[in-house]
Amino acid sequence: MPPSPPGFFVRLALALRCLTDSTLAARLLDPTTVPAADSAPAPAPALQTTTPDSALQLLGLLQQEGRLIDFLQEDIKGYSDGEIGSAVRVVHEGCNKVLERYLSLEPISEQTEGASITLESGFDASAWRLSGNVVGQAPFTGSLAHRGWRASHIELPRVSRGHDVRILAPAEVEL
Repeated sequence: MPPSPPGFFVRLALALRCLTDSTLAARLLDPTTVPAADSAPAPAPALQTTTPDSALQLLGLLQQEGRLIDFLQEDIKGYSDGEIGSAVRVVHEGCNKVLERYLSLEPISEQTEGASITLESGFDASAWRLSGNVVGQAPFTGSLAHRGWRASHIELPRVSRGHDVRILAPAEVEL
């Protein structure tokens, strides 16, 4: 009895691994290829640590103007679609205000979604995510599923020394 084909997630993990392991990709394309005994795998890219301060500050601004955290933490199962829609309108308006005030956003691709697009060899893998049947090496031709976003400028408000950015929304006491 032949072995059963691998499941979707196994195939997806294998495809993602092929993006970073050219030796594996070559072996899959030509199973007769045997890697050289002295070839060492490429070193993994160095990861840098970042502080969460700016992310927490932005999240706090989205809460302050759009009540984003309140909305996401609310159990909405008991609300009608109309009630949810009304709440989303307020959240959308407030959060959009924050984005317009503190960020300049631009699409990564100027093409419209659904357009055919070709990514040449050397494309910026941090700006483009390949999905679907990813096999071989660039150039890759496919359909643009999402234009992507890039922050071209960000200027968050300054915070005073000792300000705890982990406080996203202070508890409120009405007197």
